[in-house]
Amino acid sequence: MIANKVNALLRGELAATETYQQAMAEVPDRVADELRAIRDDHRAAANSLRECAHEVGVKPMQRSGVFGMFAKAIERTATFLGDHAALQSLKAGEEHGIRSYNRALRKGCPPECESLIRTTLLPQTREHIDALDRLLHEV
Repeated sequence: MIANKVNALLRGELAATETYQQAMAEVPDRVADELRAIRDDHRAAANSLRECAHEVGVKPMQRSGVFGMFAKAIERTATFLGDHAALQSLKAGEEHGIRSYNRALRKGCPPECESLIRTTLLPQTREHIDALDRLLHEV
């Protein structure tokens, strides 16, 4: 059960990393620079969740699996519908991340991960939403 919870969060961060990587290739450079910083945050979050998994004796996932398909959808969205739609999709992904973290906290994630979620991952995800909102007003 613990393995599923930690790996579900990790899978989300891996998918987010892939999604931002794809989106960066489809948007103007000034937007890509902002997205790169968010991608780097997701990469660091994935590394922190891997460490958490090791601490609780769980073998961490290496790939995003089906969640990685979201990255492909973002790329298609940016290509066909434009930057605004792509940024809206990224924001929706961040909002999903907040729900996932809150669900993990409510349903009893390992204590080793709880502090990481409360002090780093949730605040960081909220900052991502703020950054995406700013970008949405610029495009």
